[in-house]
Amino acid sequence: MPLTEVEKIWMNGKLIDWADAKVHVLTHALHYGSGVFEGLRCYNAKKGPAVFRLVDHMERFLDSAKIYFMDLPYTIEQLCEGAREVVRVNKLKECYIRPIAFRGYGEMGLNPLNAVIDVAIAAWPWGTYLGEEGLETGIRVKISSYERINANVMPPAAKATGQYINSILAKIESLKAGYDEALMLDNRGMVSEGPGENIFMVKEGFLYTPPEHASILPGITRDSIIHLAGDLNIPACITDIDRGMLLTADELFFTGTAAEVTPIREVDGIGIGKPGPITKKLQKKFFEAAKGKDKKHEDWIDYV
Repeated sequence: MPLTEVEKIWMNGKLIDWADAKVHVLTHALHYGSGVFEGLRCYNAKKGPAVFRLVDHMERFLDSAKIYFMDLPYTIEQLCEGAREVVRVNKLKECYIRPIAFRGYGEMGLNPLNAVIDVAIAAWPWGTYLGEEGLETGIRVKISSYERINANVMPPAAKATGQYINSILAKIESLKAGYDEALMLDNRGMVSEGPGENIFMVKEGFLYTPPEHASILPGITRDSIIHLAGDLNIPACITDIDRGMLLTADELFFTGTAAEVTPIREVDGIGIGKPGPITKKLQKKFFEAAKGKDKKHEDWIDYV
């Protein structure tokens, strides 16, 4: 999706003009993918713009950095304030927020430990990732021939820049085949996740989602949906899902910061159907929580 430019980006602790947020062509991360990032959304909530689960995202950001031996020079509090500041200064009511930390200019080669670490936080208006129509009527998904990375190849629990080449290949494959999105299997052939989304399945009133050992990124939206299912007395189970279970599901949907809660109506040409009642309930409950309308989960939103 094309970027909508705003005025300022937070970079290495300072607000700079959007056009000045540049790096050198020999930046280490450009050559080796040595960076980590996050994705957050700010919603125009009940009392004004609010970031959804801000602290949880920044904690995962620091965890990703730790896995890659990156010692970020900022605390969670400083990063959270940087995110709030970039929303405020750009006068944004609803937006996507992208924190990124990457090994910068001055070192080359596969030993990155002496490279400088740059940190930036950008924000811009960004609509529904898989389309408004997809959010309402569901999307068509293809099971990818590309296997999701596993922990003996790269750590799936880290949200690292270079790892997303795996997701890009799956995404392009699905688009060229005429689908909206891909679905990836792990190295055992079990359902893992989408290129940038976790997946949920509904069968006979029960909610299922793959476990962390299925090479998933432990999604914050995923975690939110599991909690919200409990609020609605929908039994949820974290378990392996095979292809046969997937294709005979009553309902399927993706979750993620970008995708939010997007129903899946078809997989590999097999119809799953229109968004079902449990998907609709959880989708509605999610947006209520994200916009400050759910008192039980007011602690999930951080007003800017």
